[in-house]
Amino acid sequence: MNKRDQYRETAKEIAAVLDGETNLTTRMATVSNILHHAFEHYFWTGFYVVDPEKPGELVVGPYQGTLGCLRIPFGKGVCGTAAATGETQIVEDVHAFPGHIACDARSASEIVLPVVDASGTLIAVFDVDSDRKAMFDETDREGLEAILRASFAS
Repeated sequence: MNKRDQYRETAKEIAAVLDGETNLTTRMATVSNILHHAFEHYFWTGFYVVDPEKPGELVVGPYQGTLGCLRIPFGKGVCGTAAATGETQIVEDVHAFPGHIACDARSASEIVLPVVDASGTLIAVFDVDSDRKAMFDETDREGLEAILRASFAS
């Protein structure tokens, strides 16, 4: 199965499992778990949630993989850049990214997507790392953006 089809099938699975579930933490835990196990190149998969007590800061949320950074300020590293700009970040080599935060030195490439709720408010970023360089592309962006929209903005 090609990657585009794999995202479509994974999106259907996530939608079926989340049907009727309203708890945000449960939804995030489910999305990160299913995606992490669906794609061989996913090394770290999860959410950094906007901290309501510390505006401008992300705090680690539900994830799969090795220990994540606990807090990331907006504008710092790939996750903070996605939060500050509201734009998906695709990084072929994280070690070449200015200000990269190395939560795990084995991480080599990354995609980070802003996650917004139904009102368009940023609630988190979704972060996927690979231990191989250049593992993420426009197909990943499209597939993940569709899953996140369906899971959190509808």
